[in-house]
Amino acid sequence: MNDTAGQAAPGRRSRDRARTEADLLQATFDLLQRDGIFAGLNLQEVAERSGVNRGQIYQYFGDRRSLLRAAVAHRAKEWAAGAKRHWEASFFNRRKAMFRSALENPAPVLVEALLAIDGDPDYHALPEIEKTRAALDRDQRDGDLPADGDAIAMHVFMVAAYKGYLIFREALARDVGLPVGELDARVLAVHDQVAATLAKPAEPGGVR
Repeated sequence: MNDTAGQAAPGRRSRDRARTEADLLQATFDLLQRDGIFAGLNLQEVAERSGVNRGQIYQYFGDRRSLLRAAVAHRAKEWAAGAKRHWEASFFNRRKAMFRSALENPAPVLVEALLAIDGDPDYHALPEIEKTRAALDRDQRDGDLPADGDAIAMHVFMVAAYKGYLIFREALARDVGLPVGELDARVLAVHDQVAATLAKPAEPGGVR
């Protein structure tokens, strides 16, 4: 009898499912960052980087789309763990925090773009929509958004603005002849001005 029967293959680590999934998701982002979002994700390389066999990817996630969705969700959970008071903040402060967080870690937004372009029916651009609606309702009650404003449209507009910028930022920086970091700072300033304007109550006569 082979003494190694039932043991992990050389180079593979024995660990629980949660750790294995986390390793697979981290490997996914590492490869996407190295090769680019549209280069195609090599599942065999994901498995090798994670020290597991390729079959475990299908066992845990089902297919490539599911792996990408899980990678985005994993990063969202990591962010949420460090932003426990996010939903208590005002509209303006939530928008500021989300854009800055996304600039520090743009990879999830790029993966989201891939899923959206691919027409993945299980991808949700607003996965926390019920919490969002509750926060927007509170914003309007507390005066952090105009009571007569279209709060959900304001939210969608601001989300589309920062995610769209992240998708195009390097090409935009090239075209306007600015370093990406400088353009980031200038766009952040404009983003905050827009968010502040949306949050202002209407003046007499309907002018904000």
